[in-house]
Amino acid sequence: MSISTPSSQPGPELQTGNIQHRGFSRAFYVANLMEIFERLAWYGFFAVSSVYMTTPSAQGGVGFTDLERGAVQGIIPFFLYLLPVLTGALGDQLGYRKMFLLSFAIMAPGYYLLGQAQSFWPFFAALSLVALGAACFKPVVVGTISHSTNDSNRGLGFGIFYTMVNIGGFLGPLLAGALRAISWDAVFMMSACWILVNFIPVLWFYRDPPSLKREKAPLSNVIREAQSVLGNGRFALTLLVAVLLLMCSGVEVLSYAQAFSCIGLWLVINLIWDRIASKVGPSNLSWWAQPMQVSNVRFALYLAIIAGFWTVYNQLFYTLPLFIRDYVDTRDLLNFIAWFGEDAVSFFAYVDSTQLQEAVQALHAQLHAGTQPTAEALRLEWVHLKVNVPASELSALMTHLQSLEVLTTIQLQQFTSALLAYRQINPEYLINLDFAAIVLLQILVSYLCQRIRPFYVLTAGLVVMCCAFALMAVELTAMGGAVIVTVILLIALGEMLTSPKSQEYVASIAPPSQAALYMGYYFVSMALGFLFAGFLSGWSYATLVQQDGRPDLMWALFGGLALLTAIALYLFNRYVIEGSTHEISSAPQTS
Repeated sequence: MSISTPSSQPGPELQTGNIQHRGFSRAFYVANLMEIFERLAWYGFFAVSSVYMTTPSAQGGVGFTDLERGAVQGIIPFFLYLLPVLTGALGDQLGYRKMFLLSFAIMAPGYYLLGQAQSFWPFFAALSLVALGAACFKPVVVGTISHSTNDSNRGLGFGIFYTMVNIGGFLGPLLAGALRAISWDAVFMMSACWILVNFIPVLWFYRDPPSLKREKAPLSNVIREAQSVLGNGRFALTLLVAVLLLMCSGVEVLSYAQAFSCIGLWLVINLIWDRIASKVGPSNLSWWAQPMQVSNVRFALYLAIIAGFWTVYNQLFYTLPLFIRDYVDTRDLLNFIAWFGEDAVSFFAYVDSTQLQEAVQALHAQLHAGTQPTAEALRLEWVHLKVNVPASELSALMTHLQSLEVLTTIQLQQFTSALLAYRQINPEYLINLDFAAIVLLQILVSYLCQRIRPFYVLTAGLVVMCCAFALMAVELTAMGGAVIVTVILLIALGEMLTSPKSQEYVASIAPPSQAALYMGYYFVSMALGFLFAGFLSGWSYATLVQQDGRPDLMWALFGGLALLTAIALYLFNRYVIEGSTHEISSAPQTS
């Protein structure tokens, strides 16, 4: 695949026989810049989304239950990553620049409205707007990278792009963590501003890659082209209805048992449907009555397997921040940070002393009114104030408060000072270590792995993630900040090994005229991963952790899924890909 240079001058190096520039075009660098700003906006919200959605409304959040949180985090990103199948095809037809402008015009107001929503459905609608804009952005930015690279530099190009993704991902949560100390509204206004900034590079510097051959076509042709990559309309309909039934269980319209029963019945109906249709003959039937057909079985299997990786990886954002907030003692890390001064401690573990004093006063009034909460319930309530006080200390505090008829200002300040000893690091700052590691090491890892068979790299990344969750499952009795840092760095290594290579595979098999379309289909695996990740996170945290008190089972579930995905990927390469002309390599073949 050839790429363009910014001007009419030839690139710095040419390959003999098959002319390919080794440098990158201007579009490549502008796309990377826009990706940084878009990731600043997304991860500024996404890294704190679990905490924000489960924070009580009295403390600035929206007070969703874990099941509601899981439904939002599953359904909205599902459509965000599913729509690029269509928007990627539209980008190939209409031009990338127009799609960039459309995406920014949709996303900016969406982020602002997120901060104004105070209940489930308005929040759901605002986040849907953000998802629609992001779905217009994603396939064309990756399509630009694909058009701007070739066989000689594709691995490096995607490694650079992935580093830019994580620069935005690193800075976004840092800024969001600082702004939420002011107010949650400031977080969403910041995200909207980052999107508005992106109008500058796209209007002044970006032009569609010359290798993008645009052809005007009606929308029906675009949809047919999108369907042609994986299967016919019947195949899409069968999957869509099954997913919608699963979503109904996520929003508690159906129970999980009812949803899976309905999905099973729907699949049986489709099998009977296919038997009847095959006897009549597809040429005599409308699209909805034809037998299901999968156009590219190998690609469909690959996407289904990679969905397992995204299901596991997204627990870094969906489940781990809540677990850190509710159950992890990060004072060992704060003791280290204290070497850099009190300002550093206040930044990474900011606590609103006024809110904490109000909580102590409310507890004193509650105790003297004859109501005494359990120590564990009180601990889980106060973690929203960023202090994780041991249940034994809270029991002693309640006994002391109950003995006081009047709570003086001095006593209140003393209690508050004692509670500040249990302040905790904001979860988003710890999660940010994932981005920091990738920014520092992704290009090096991509360079070291460029001559290793890609599916071995993909499998190794999933095994590393399995080890990370296994560590969480066995270290519950000593869950401190150091363990969490180790887990996050292991997840980052797994991501560095798996994610760029998984995208590189799709870019290598996509025809040049359908680069964005194929990358749009890559996002289908992410869509399914987000859907399963959200529902699994909501169910497992509410049931296994909070109801049953067995977080070890939750982490074992995620670790087992990572291992199962690694095995499936190995078998896929061994029995489906090996020996195929479509097997990828990040370096030019020498034989």
